[in-house]
Amino acid sequence: MKTLAAQVITPEDLLKHWQGHRALTRHVIEAFPEKDFFEFSIGGMRPFSKLTDELLAIAAPALKSIVNRDSQPFKEGEEKLIFKAQYLEKWDESTDEINKYWEQLKIEDFNENFNLFGQYEFPIVQNILYFIDNEVHHRGQGYVYLRALGIEPPFFWER
Repeated sequence: MKTLAAQVITPEDLLKHWQGHRALTRHVIEAFPEKDFFEFSIGGMRPFSKLTDELLAIAAPALKSIVNRDSQPFKEGEEKLIFKAQYLEKWDESTDEINKYWEQLKIEDFNENFNLFGQYEFPIVQNILYFIDNEVHHRGQGYVYLRALGIEPPFFWER
């Protein structure tokens, strides 16, 4: 039997929060010079294009898996994108997919356990919070890269 836990944030507000982060990450992608998006790194970290591959492989595909209760293995970078514009297009498509699948979640679903990628057995809300945390983490790396390139990153509060 599904139960509801005490609610601190509505699903609509959680989606708005997540999409705010996604909009900011999109601005970070836009801020990179084309070449540096694919090649620049510091201290052995992946270039921002590779970090973006990871973010694209998690957000919409994972939410789709959750909605369909179909745990699929994690697959990253299967599409070989070679231009920053392709990443921005994929980012926008992913955003639309998130909105589509989000509408299919019910409030009762958030506390239900789901084995994400067949590896991470947590309540759905915890998986979604992970998606956001992971994006913020990698966006922070992007901020470091931009500053090292002499580029002022977008203000983090402008979501």
